[in-house]
Amino acid sequence: MSTVATIPLSALKKPAARPDARWRVDDVEALFALPLMDLLHRAQQVHREHFDPNEIQLSTLLSIKTGGCAEDCGYCPQSAHFDTDVKAGRLMPVTEVVEAAQAAKDQGATRFCMGAAWRSPKPRDMEAVTEMVRQVKALGLETCMTLGMLDAEQADALKDAGLDYYNHNLDTSPEYYGRIISTRTYQDRLDTLGHVRDAGINVCSGGIVGMGEGRTHRAGLIAQLANLDPHPESVPINNLVQVEGTPLAGTEPLDPFEFVRTIAVARITMPGAMVRLSAGREQMDDALQALCFMAGANSIFYGDRLLTTSNPQATRDRALFDRLGLRVAREGAREGAR
Repeated sequence: MSTVATIPLSALKKPAARPDARWRVDDVEALFALPLMDLLHRAQQVHREHFDPNEIQLSTLLSIKTGGCAEDCGYCPQSAHFDTDVKAGRLMPVTEVVEAAQAAKDQGATRFCMGAAWRSPKPRDMEAVTEMVRQVKALGLETCMTLGMLDAEQADALKDAGLDYYNHNLDTSPEYYGRIISTRTYQDRLDTLGHVRDAGINVCSGGIVGMGEGRTHRAGLIAQLANLDPHPESVPINNLVQVEGTPLAGTEPLDPFEFVRTIAVARITMPGAMVRLSAGREQMDDALQALCFMAGANSIFYGDRLLTTSNPQATRDRALFDRLGLRVAREGAREGAR
């Protein structure tokens, strides 16, 4: 006779559904501490309550302005503070961006994400980026942008252009943040997310793991995201891609099962979010990616390149989907029940 392991209620109980409900860091850390099989079972249950478990949403990411960023994010090869092989470039012409978006759509992507290496967009840039949004959206794609910090007026302009999602990651917990970045505060990031939400744009916000942080810091990041009101519609989870010349090159890699745990905890605490496997997939084998999908990841960046680092080829992804019986979503990301 088989038995089912008893999972402590203190580890699984979500705060009561009231306006001031919050995930405490201790509660999130307790989820991380569960036996992996129990954690995966719980995450899969939550996932099935909100999404088709055999459907994957595809996003494609394009760097529309590369390098020369004034920020000193310790993981980023685009920072002007570090000596890497990434050279500063100009903002891409709108026509080239639209051509890339059409190619992404032809390969099956439903969301097109455009990223610029800026601290924040300057007034002269806004006309071009809003036109990119209009023309990419006219192709029938969902649009996403990540341009650095925004003020309320800039967020409103992007909304008026039809932007669907704005990405601005919290990166890590408030307690660990100062060891990674000094040129932008945690509150700056939260303020930008507030402007995006107030403008009526869907929020895409996640973080990076494997930067030398501890489990408590990973729990702190997830708690910050889950306690946003409402939680982000998209949550990209990045596994650090180490780039020579950045301060984090040489960091001890994160245990793969700890990465899977991070996906599962994000799914449990943010049940309505699209949880996206982002940077670091190039270093993952098929079995690890499959575990991530089982843990609740239901979106990937699709194509042969991210902003400046390589990404699994589309043909490899398609072959993996076929082996796992996963279907590609034919429409944009859906917000699940909360």
